[in-house]
Amino acid sequence: MDMAMTGTPWLDQPVMLHSSRADSCSKFTAAQCAYRNYHWRYWYEADHVFALSTVYFFVAVIGVCFVGFYSQRLAPASLREKAWWRKLVAGLRFLAYRRYDVSAIRWHVPSLGVSFLLFIGAIFFLAMTLGPQPYYWPNTRTLSYGSSPPIATRTGWMALACLPFMIILPTKANMIASLTGVSHERLIVFHNWVGWAMFVLALVHTFPFIVFHIWKGDMVNMWNTSVVYWTGVVTIIAQAYLQVFSIRFIRDRFYEFFKVTHYIAAIVFVVFFFIHCDFRLSSWDYFIATGVLYSLSFLYPQLRTYFEFGLSHRASFTMVSDLTLKVTIPIDTAWRPGQHMFLRFVHMGLHAFTAHPFTISSLPLTRDSTGNSKLTFYVHPRSGITARLAQSAVKQPGFSVPVLIDGPYGGVQGRPLYTYDHNLIVACGAGAGLSLPFVMESLLRSAWQARTENKKLVNKIQVVIATRDMQLVQWYKEALLEYLEENGLEMVPENLDISVYQTGRPESKSNSTSKDPERPKEKLNGNSEVVRRLPINVFCGRPDIATIVRDATLQPGHAIGIVACGPGEVLKIVHDEAAAAQLRVVRSKAGAREVYLHSEVFS
Repeated sequence: MDMAMTGTPWLDQPVMLHSSRADSCSKFTAAQCAYRNYHWRYWYEADHVFALSTVYFFVAVIGVCFVGFYSQRLAPASLREKAWWRKLVAGLRFLAYRRYDVSAIRWHVPSLGVSFLLFIGAIFFLAMTLGPQPYYWPNTRTLSYGSSPPIATRTGWMALACLPFMIILPTKANMIASLTGVSHERLIVFHNWVGWAMFVLALVHTFPFIVFHIWKGDMVNMWNTSVVYWTGVVTIIAQAYLQVFSIRFIRDRFYEFFKVTHYIAAIVFVVFFFIHCDFRLSSWDYFIATGVLYSLSFLYPQLRTYFEFGLSHRASFTMVSDLTLKVTIPIDTAWRPGQHMFLRFVHMGLHAFTAHPFTISSLPLTRDSTGNSKLTFYVHPRSGITARLAQSAVKQPGFSVPVLIDGPYGGVQGRPLYTYDHNLIVACGAGAGLSLPFVMESLLRSAWQARTENKKLVNKIQVVIATRDMQLVQWYKEALLEYLEENGLEMVPENLDISVYQTGRPESKSNSTSKDPERPKEKLNGNSEVVRRLPINVFCGRPDIATIVRDATLQPGHAIGIVACGPGEVLKIVHDEAAAAQLRVVRSKAGAREVYLHSEVFS
C-alpha cells in the first residue's frame, strides 16, 4: 500500500505483470482489520471494485447502443409500420437531434441524447468517487491504515479504466463504431468527454496524496526520492495540455500546431502513466488492452491502404472555380453516398504523414457504363494542405501527385436514403459536393425504373444549396452531365429539384427566382436524343432553411429522409426542425410519419 518506490529509479524489481495481493492484518485489531478490509476501502481489491466497475459501465452503455442500433436496422417492414414502433423510434431520434446552444458564450451543447449519456456518466463517476467513505484514512501518529487515501485510490483506478476507451474512440476503424453504428467522427465528442472525466479523476487522485504527505511532514522527501510523484506530475501535465488544447476555440485557432503536438503529448502521457502505475495489482492489464485495441484499429486501415488500394494511385487537381478545388482519383472500388475517404498526399512534406478526410462527391460507375470509376472531391481550400494544393492547381492545372487512400467511412446509416418518399438535401458552403452522389443515385434509379417499366413512383429528391461560389452552378451541372454520359443515361426525372442560393450576390428586393440560362442541347453517347435541361434554379440571397425543412416534414403520411451538410449554425436549424417533426410523430399530429436525418459539419 505504500506508494514509495524501491529498487530501480524507474520500476520496482523484479518486474512482474501483477504485483502481489498478499496482505496481513497482524498489526490491527479485529475491528480495525474489518474496517480496513471493507469492500469499498480495501486497497488490494480496489482494481476489481473500481476499475472493473468502470469497464462494466462503458460496456453496458455500448451494449444499449448496440441493441438500439441493430433493432432499428434489422426490424422487419411489418414492425416498422406499427404506430408504437414509429413513436419509439421518433422519441429516440428526438433525443439524438434536439440540442440547446448557449449563445451568450457560443457554447455548442451536444444533443439531448449525448447529453443524457454524459449525465449518466457524471452520476456514475460522482457516486463512485464521493459515495464510499472515508475519503482519508483515520491515521494517527501511532496507527496507519495506509499511505494511499481511499478517495485517491478509487479515482486512480477509475481513471486508468477510462484509458482504453479514450484511446480507441477517435480511431477510424474501431469496434465501438462497428457495434453502435456511430461513425468514428461522431465518437470524437465521447473521446473528448471521457478525456475530461479521466483528467478530473486524475486531479482528485493527485491532491489527496499531497494533503496526506504534508500532514505526515515528508512531502519534500517523497518528491526527492520517489519517481512515482514526478512521473505522475509529467503524466497530468501532458493530459492537461491535451484537454485544454481540445477546447474548441483553442483547437480551431491553433489546429495545425495542435494536430502535430497532439500525438507527441499523447505518447508522453501514456509512457509516463505506464511507469507511474509500476505494475500495481492489475494496472498493466489496462495498458495491454489499450495497446491491443489501438494496434488493431491502427493496423486495419494501414493494411487496407497498402493491400486493397495499393501505392499506384494518383490524385489530379483542378480549380473549377475561384473557391473550389476538384480532386480526382481513378479507382476500382465501391462506396455509398455520404461517405468520406482519408487521403495522404505523397511528396507534400510533413502533410505526407497525416491523412486528411474528404467527402466523396461521386458514385461508382455501373457495370454497363464506359470507362473507370473515379473518386471525386470538391474542396474549398482554406489553409494547410488544401491551400498548398490549390496554389499548385492554379499554377499547373491538372497536376497530380501520388496518393494513399483509406476508406470509405461514414455515410447514411440504416436503410438507404432513396427508400424514403421524399429526400431533402441541404448543403452549404464546402458541403455542396456532398449532394452530388445523392442526385446521381436518383438519376440512376429513375433510369432503371424507366427501363424496367416499374410503375412504382420514384421518391422525390429536393436539393438546397447555399454558396458564395458564383461558379458553382457551372461545375455542378458539368459533374451531373458527365455522370449521365458515362452511364448512358438519357433523361432527367421530374422528381428532381435543385435550388442554388448564391449568398455572394445581393438579395433582390422581390426575392424572385433568377433562372440559370438554358443549356445548349447536348448529345450523349453519340445519340441524337436531347437531354432535358437539368432542373437547377438559381436564387439570390440566403435560403430559409427552417421553412424548407418544416414544409418537407409536414407532408402527411410521408417518410422523409434528410441529409444536411454545412456549418454548425445551419445544422442547428435543421436539427431543431427534424426534432420538432419527431415530436409530431410521437404526439400523432399531422405531418410526416417518419423523419430521418443524417448530418455532417463543415465549419
